[in-house]
Amino acid sequence: MSSTPDTTPHGGTSLWPVGDDGRRIVRIGEDPDAIRVLTRALDARIIPGTYVSDGTPVVVEEISGAAGPEAADEDVALPLTASVLKPALLAALLAEHATVNGVKNGKPAEVSPPGPVLSAVLARRAWRGLPVLRRIISTPVLRPDGTLLQRPGYDPATGFYLASNTHLAPVPDQPTPAEVAAARDFLMERFLGDFPWRTPADKANYLALLATPLVRPLTRALSPFGLIEASMPGSGKTILTGCVGLLVGQTVQTWTDSEDELRKTITTVLDGDHGVIVFDNLKEGTIVDSAVLARLMTERTWSDRKLGTNSASTFTNDRMWLATGNNLRTGGDMASRTVWVRLDPDCPRPEARTGFTIPNLDTWILDPRNRATVLRHILILILDWATHGAPLASGAIPQMRQFTAWAKHLGGFLEHHGVAGFLTNTESVRGLDEDNAEWRNFLHTWHDLHGDIQLTAQQLRVSGEPTAGTDPWAGTFPTDRAGKPVSAKSLGRRLTGHIDRWHTDIVLRSVIDDHANCRAYWVQKATS
Repeated sequence: MSSTPDTTPHGGTSLWPVGDDGRRIVRIGEDPDAIRVLTRALDARIIPGTYVSDGTPVVVEEISGAAGPEAADEDVALPLTASVLKPALLAALLAEHATVNGVKNGKPAEVSPPGPVLSAVLARRAWRGLPVLRRIISTPVLRPDGTLLQRPGYDPATGFYLASNTHLAPVPDQPTPAEVAAARDFLMERFLGDFPWRTPADKANYLALLATPLVRPLTRALSPFGLIEASMPGSGKTILTGCVGLLVGQTVQTWTDSEDELRKTITTVLDGDHGVIVFDNLKEGTIVDSAVLARLMTERTWSDRKLGTNSASTFTNDRMWLATGNNLRTGGDMASRTVWVRLDPDCPRPEARTGFTIPNLDTWILDPRNRATVLRHILILILDWATHGAPLASGAIPQMRQFTAWAKHLGGFLEHHGVAGFLTNTESVRGLDEDNAEWRNFLHTWHDLHGDIQLTAQQLRVSGEPTAGTDPWAGTFPTDRAGKPVSAKSLGRRLTGHIDRWHTDIVLRSVIDDHANCRAYWVQKATS
């Protein structure tokens, strides 16, 4: 049986009439014809909710029976998912939405296309008729033009599909001054008012993190790693990460010191739609120092091999990455790629505190109606900022390397609403940079012992040996895993990596000693 020639752009749906039962009528012949016809039919979206993602056809489906979270530290799945179209799913959807007429036992009849035909249809990568699906989101976001995407469904301007939220009423495009004042009062005084912020900067930084997923399409900026840390358990740090994750969907992961396992975790979560990834409750005193995570924070895309396959995939790095723990530290490049939010209840039993503006906030936020209240207020503040031109921060913002655009946008948002202190704790948390602290102590001891005398790595290594049972370096000299001073060769490699790198107020300098044919080093302190 021959099919009707395709005379509409990209195989438009007018090619397939609607039957009395409301399903499209598709007529196919033998295998080559069936493949051509079904390909055109799929590309014409005779199956509702079909899109293309990275060259692969997908269908947006509701998730039946998905239970809501029972705690702020649980995974929060989105109510929709983008299922990859595979032969079995395509066959089921064709049966639901179309009447496929072919030949069975030599007679015209409704048929289910055989698996090899469906596999051939899905093998191609070019789908001109299917809209591109970037992500499924659960909260409204600012589009690149500053307007708010808040109508549920597919948004052609962004490629996002917004899940419906029956508890969130439409947000006015131009909030009134009274609405803005009420939103600011609710967020700053009621919702966030009872947390034991160590400084105003910690509160401002958190509000910036809370707004980040909602403004990212506008800012198109990389966002830093968010570290929500407390002096002791029971301070509320998990509630804070949960407040973000419950709004935009979160997955809670276990922190690992294995770089390979961390890489696998990153690839797995980026293959999903969770807006926030939380490494919750790191072991007390953990040093967050990962080259893999540091690289992720500064790259817009992430390429890696999917688990269980030999094919590499590339994902857009548009998520928020958070971690919680008590008395944490950072090391290596993570120190300059982290925004700190610190809590300090300064009491023996933080969990026993009473008199909160919102009692039992940890369970209050689990109610979707309450989450909608929080979301509505933050969206009002965001829209008010956007309708005033989304001004950038006018004052000085600490340099954050690849995150300067993020800092300027979020700093402008906070400044617009009179929230002070953003990133002003940068200097106070430098002492929490374990790598920087160790090198600073080492270089200061070096200066105390040798002044500005130029020394080779070998000469410096000799001075690192304890004499007469005493250690002139007071434990600051670099050691190996056995706790012994490192070799001259290893010391030279470490020193080379820190030449001209300031550690707060002291820096290592170096020149080539032509006579000894090696480097010579000395330490220089900052002038007052």
